[in-house]
Amino acid sequence: MADPWLTIIGIGEDGLAGLSDASRKALSNAETVFGGERHLALADVGSRGRAWPVPFDADIVLSCRGRPTAVLTSGDPFWYGAGAGLAERLGSDEWIGHPAPSTFSLVAARLGWRLEATACLGLHAAPFERLVPHLTRGARIICLVRDATSVADLAKWLTARGWGASLLWTLAALGGPREDIDQHRADLFTWDHTGSLVAVALLPRGGHGIPHSSGLADELFVHDGQITKRPVRALALSALAPRSGERLWDIGAGSGSISVEWALCGGTATAVEARDDRAANIRTNAATFGLAHRITVIAGKAPEALAALDAPDAVFIGGGLDVAMFDAIWSQLSPGARLVAHSVTLETEALLGELHQQHGGELMRVEIAHAAPLGRYRSWEAARPVVQWSTVR
Repeated sequence: MADPWLTIIGIGEDGLAGLSDASRKALSNAETVFGGERHLALADVGSRGRAWPVPFDADIVLSCRGRPTAVLTSGDPFWYGAGAGLAERLGSDEWIGHPAPSTFSLVAARLGWRLEATACLGLHAAPFERLVPHLTRGARIICLVRDATSVADLAKWLTARGWGASLLWTLAALGGPREDIDQHRADLFTWDHTGSLVAVALLPRGGHGIPHSSGLADELFVHDGQITKRPVRALALSALAPRSGERLWDIGAGSGSISVEWALCGGTATAVEARDDRAANIRTNAATFGLAHRITVIAGKAPEALAALDAPDAVFIGGGLDVAMFDAIWSQLSPGARLVAHSVTLETEALLGELHQQHGGELMRVEIAHAAPLGRYRSWEAARPVVQWSTVR
């Protein structure tokens, strides 16, 4: 590597003693050293230190471009740290990184947990609902949180949702002389700590996590009756074939249940819904499942609302499809994109039949009936038949 002007350094509670020779040399040569006040004190950089602005702004570092500069972060700068945000704005010859053991690594080392089997989350600037997809009995979770007040709030949040029997470990100042580790039960949590908290380790107990299969119970969603019902939703998700990192357009999203289940598979979704009250329900459902960062809600009508969007990997049309909408959507799809459309009306069913004839794919009619009381007996109560067309561009 050529002579980079920026060195991104991970530092632990043991300060300079825990740094590599390369990190110490870079610190010694730097004209300016950026970091949190705690990091600057640990590195003892004196008047060369500049504390991070709040909120963090990478431009202040880039203003030093071309002059020897160092950045200090906790542990591994590329795991919930500032490293990637800086590197994305620089050429590969402008920077070099020297990570230290991450907080997650230190927690796993203290508790004897397999890090590859542990969910690692940054909750210092995110809602506790991000835990929802990970909460299941037997799971192991490590969370970065803001402070001692945050962990007390987390214990209350867990207790209110039936996870009060969960075990919590509070871990502060790991790797340094002030290291502090305590074990607690969520519903009995008390902790007198005035310093900055580094992490919480969580062993969920007592609750029932959400299933990791398609077709979640309708009762888990806020809706006004406009929801793709559980068995039909499972068929839709199977046809949509979600993969981590992919983008979905959910058109006529209703409650957003398709978007939620897609996002639970690791993708992102744009839910388009014409009615404001239903758009509000989608936002509520996204937040409840801890997926507000993965689901964008657009209150508008397709295809007009789609014009400025990035092309999707898959599209779900829950209803209201017509020729104009199909033509507009089809023209925006890249080769290999999947499209799944549902119909409960004869008019749209006829259109799906024509589209199937023109573009191929799979066309099927689904009829579902549930057992229901009939006098002193039971009988089958049929739901409206649903026609599903699925194809690949």
